[in-house]
Amino acid sequence: MIKKQFNIEQYHPETLSVRAGSDATELGENSEALFLNSSFRFQSAAQAAARFGGTEPGNIYSRFTNPTVTVFQDKLAALEGAEQCVATSSGMSAILACVMGLCSAGDHVVASRSIFGTSVQLFGNILKRWGLEVTFVSLTNPDEWQAAATTKTKLFFVETPSNPLTEVCDIKVLADIAHKAGAYLVVDNCFCTPAIQKPLALGADIIIHSATKYIDGQGRCLGGAVLGSKVLMEPVYGFLRTAGVTMSAFNAWVFLKGLETLYIRMEAHSRNALALATWLEAQPQVARVYYPGLASHPQHALAMQQQTNGGGIVSFEVKAKPGQTQQEAAWALIDATQLISITANLGDAKSTITHPATTTHSRVTAEARAASGISDGLIRIAVGLEHIEDLKADLAVLQR
Repeated sequence: MIKKQFNIEQYHPETLSVRAGSDATELGENSEALFLNSSFRFQSAAQAAARFGGTEPGNIYSRFTNPTVTVFQDKLAALEGAEQCVATSSGMSAILACVMGLCSAGDHVVASRSIFGTSVQLFGNILKRWGLEVTFVSLTNPDEWQAAATTKTKLFFVETPSNPLTEVCDIKVLADIAHKAGAYLVVDNCFCTPAIQKPLALGADIIIHSATKYIDGQGRCLGGAVLGSKVLMEPVYGFLRTAGVTMSAFNAWVFLKGLETLYIRMEAHSRNALALATWLEAQPQVARVYYPGLASHPQHALAMQQQTNGGGIVSFEVKAKPGQTQQEAAWALIDATQLISITANLGDAKSTITHPATTTHSRVTAEARAASGISDGLIRIAVGLEHIEDLKADLAVLQR
């Protein structure tokens, strides 16, 4: 629904985040309208048939066509440089819609070990039960991806930076390996958003988003998105139309407001995160800090090539004191905070803190966590928009 006279090629991304996708109704509203209705009327039986048959564009039923959701899809597609966006009810339903739309029983997916714990469960448990073969490999070792690919491989699936260790893969290299194997590269761009990283421009075929995170930016709504070419999105949209993993119009409207401030928010998140990561590296009770913006990060140079900055996620390992286990040391620090919210969500204006081994990755086996580098002493902070000195003060127990 981008205005016909609106040429997205002539504007900067910051302008697109405010203006792209907008198209006023005859009432001339200056902010996107919110359409909460479930269905839409037709002028005639012939028009209804044309709409259902796909020969005439237009809205039918809000499970798969809604004007507010369409504006959100168009705006996010413009920001990612994608031909089409399919909005879904959550980030996990976006992954599900992508796989169910593009894969069949007997197909093979190669996935990074370093993905969100629920994504591990979806690939390694639920989808396997329905006949999808899945191989987990190292995110940062292209040789493992090359070796894992077979003639049945349909998708490569990565998060970069990863959750929670912020590992970074070379998107161009993995795209080349995937394409040579006849597969598509799917990149979960949740941590970066298009404000920091453009996977399609680096060779990826499909982008996944949990709009719940930074796209919203204030922890208000659930939503997800799948983006790519029209050819690839057609079966994804077909799955959504039938299965109903649909983004609500209200949530789409909230996300539209989030997108308007995306670029300035991500810059502020990243600035705070770099300052906090630098401070954490100097604390005596911190064994290691994981943040792509630090020179000490193993993939720092690559991250700075692919990303405009390090993003807002910082993870670190705490040292256990005598008589403490790693988990006890991590929990003690988390419980000592007064300002930072103890919650597993991220992308909020409020900083959040969590213990991945017992929350986001608690359903992953201890062996799989160890293989991914997730120790019992690891803590993840999604750095918010508070003053950096207040965040340091809330973690001051590390200085004792």
